[in-house]
Amino acid sequence: MDIRIQIGMVFHLDKCIGCHTCSIACKNVWTDRKGAEYMWWNNVETKPGTGFPTLWENQEKYKGGWEKKGDKIKPKLQGKLKGLLNIFFNPFLPTLDDYYEPWTYRYNDLFDAPESDDQPTAKPISMITGKYIDIESGPNWDDDLSGTPYYAKNDPNLKNLTEEEKNMLFEMENLVHFYLPRICNHCLNPTCVAVCPAGAIYKRGEDGIVLINQEKCRAWRMCISGCPYKKVYYNWDTGKSEKCILCYPRVETGQAPMCFHSCVGRIRYMGVLLYDAEKIEEAVKADDKDLIDAQLNIILDPFDEEVINNAKEKGIKDEIIEYAQNSPVYKFVKKFKIALPLHPEYRTLPMLFYVPPLLPVIAKREGDTFDLAKSFFTDTENFRLPLKYMASLFSAGNEKIIEKIYKKLIAVRVYRRWKEVGDVKDEEKEKYLKATGLDEKTADEIYHLTSIAEFEKRFVLPPLYREEIIEANVETYNYKKEAGFGFRKRPERRW
Repeated sequence: MDIRIQIGMVFHLDKCIGCHTCSIACKNVWTDRKGAEYMWWNNVETKPGTGFPTLWENQEKYKGGWEKKGDKIKPKLQGKLKGLLNIFFNPFLPTLDDYYEPWTYRYNDLFDAPESDDQPTAKPISMITGKYIDIESGPNWDDDLSGTPYYAKNDPNLKNLTEEEKNMLFEMENLVHFYLPRICNHCLNPTCVAVCPAGAIYKRGEDGIVLINQEKCRAWRMCISGCPYKKVYYNWDTGKSEKCILCYPRVETGQAPMCFHSCVGRIRYMGVLLYDAEKIEEAVKADDKDLIDAQLNIILDPFDEEVINNAKEKGIKDEIIEYAQNSPVYKFVKKFKIALPLHPEYRTLPMLFYVPPLLPVIAKREGDTFDLAKSFFTDTENFRLPLKYMASLFSAGNEKIIEKIYKKLIAVRVYRRWKEVGDVKDEEKEKYLKATGLDEKTADEIYHLTSIAEFEKRFVLPPLYREEIIEANVETYNYKKEAGFGFRKRPERRW
């Protein structure tokens, strides 16, 4: 048993209101500078939809993630030989048009325009070339419009739906969408690390955060194609790749990252997970239908005596184990089993999990009124988005896993109606709890953590004692800590 520490995350999609506060907080702190204008380390997409960059889920186009061949897995992008042949030309890179060309406005035109009968306007200009551009896309161009046929019908996750299901989905009465916030998943088996020729990307041992060494990076940009979630970006000014760093200067001191801290809907949770690194190879080689169970099997029970003893032998402090025991991520993922990773079929073992949204039910028009289903909010058959679509997003196509989660969420809702409103009979409440294996205590715990948990309950992050880690590897008398952000010397370009 090789026990290691991983910072895990959960996003509760039922609570996301699509306000983009998280995106703006991240942009203001990390990517508000030259070369990073088009980067959104945190973005919020509307589903069904094509996402950002456009069609990022189409791995036939971008070749991201891993693929299983026989009893082995290899990066979908290329092997060692093909990587050498394509090192100066990567045909699977997203272009700037797949993101968008960042722009600003020539505001001086509002003040310097000559006297005229027409109202002066500020023309949009490219932030890269400085020339006038015709705006055709943006970071959230299809925001709230993904439910419309124009955008949603291009969603790669609809490929498994029948034509009848697609037509029902896009009828005006059935039009529906939900929000999907995305950041780097800080995977256990990241493809970006595997395909980097320079070895510039690495996964920190003390918390599992994936970072890029800016001094080592040579801008081969294989990492951009290799990441199936397209959360690695190229800085055209410095000639280096960049990505979400999970605000590690904050995490190291026990503070939540900026996007987590600023979230208006309080959808975000963060905590410590203990996992067994020896099980990673077995998990990534599992069949698609078994990928979820295989990934969850990696995450260990922090209350198990054997796990605790092995963790201590590995040098993991008692305090870290205590934080793991109180982790909201462990509760959502392993205890309640209502949170799933995004596209587990990419086999990167993402450490960001999502609680699927409980969408409104379908209603039928009868004259001038809408007739709601009798089992209002209690029947998975009446969801506007088919389970097949949600399974394509979160469970590698396994509908049974998604259905179990929805039944648990519905059972909690029925239980709370019984407890607070009193319009549900005792027998009905017991039927839903028994069918999902929940008891009243667990249902209350799910409700509390989902709805009214305090800040300290949602973000359970231990200080990481960086000074002790440094002392184990470096003579502290000869070590001087750098101050501030950025480089001590500007990275040299290769041309």
